[in-house]
Amino acid sequence: MENDPDQSDSRSPRHPVRVDEPIKKATEKTTSFVQFSGIAFQMLATIGLGVWAGMKLDAWQQNHRPIWTIVLSLTAIGASLYLFIRQLTQK
Repeated sequence: MENDPDQSDSRSPRHPVRVDEPIKKATEKTTSFVQFSGIAFQMLATIGLGVWAGMKLDAWQQNHRPIWTIVLSLTAIGASLYLFIRQLTQK
């Protein structure tokens, strides 16, 4: 009867049956997923804004070739990659 798990010893503190390691790992995975999803939406918005502004400028100037669309979309891609790398290295 000494090793009976149902019998509690008042001198020893009760330890939780479940260890919090799986919960901690799941929380870290969820946090990183949310962070990377936010970065993806930020990249999408930056590139979309660059393309939209380029199309508006090309329409306003009545360009036959989409010069502003190309320039601003490439600039937006570069800016979004810069922001992406900067956010990854901040950790």
